[in-house]
Amino acid sequence: MSRLTVFSADNPQQALFDSSEPEAITQQLQDAGIRFEQWHAAAPISPDSTDEQILTAYAADINQLKAQRGYLTVDVISLNANHPDKTLLRQKFLAEHTHSEDEVRFFVRGQGLFCLHINGKVYQVLCQQNDLISVPAGTTHWFDMGSEPEFTAIRLFNNTEGWVANFTGSPIATAFPLLD
Repeated sequence: MSRLTVFSADNPQQALFDSSEPEAITQQLQDAGIRFEQWHAAAPISPDSTDEQILTAYAADINQLKAQRGYLTVDVISLNANHPDKTLLRQKFLAEHTHSEDEVRFFVRGQGLFCLHINGKVYQVLCQQNDLISVPAGTTHWFDMGSEPEFTAIRLFNNTEGWVANFTGSPIATAFPLLD
């Protein structure tokens, strides 16, 4: 189940807000300038579905979002506990960073924890199957896929280079709870 926990950026021990209600999560994130919504597949998806089958099952939502926001490229990424670089990738994503474009992820299966550092608060968004999150360009954040990652996500980009991070060098991410 999706969950949003909000902390003051200088007090990671006490939550200011905590909910697993989709409407409450959507409203809190919308107030912070973050898009959060849930999509449902137009065709059955299984762990064996190909990238093409996944993209076809969500084509209507993807095309609508591309038309609204001008995204140029779409792909599917899958990570699992057997990935040889899982530890290195986790550490890379856990460092606070920004992007020059929106970071858009839709979770087809599995989960990931987006941590957004906005206006003196940290919004920890546990995204799970059917969740779409769009982190606006320039928003400081980090991502935790857990020590044993298991997810498939659709990514949308404004550029053809894909995921390009600008690391802040801040140690803030080390002060907040991780996925596991």
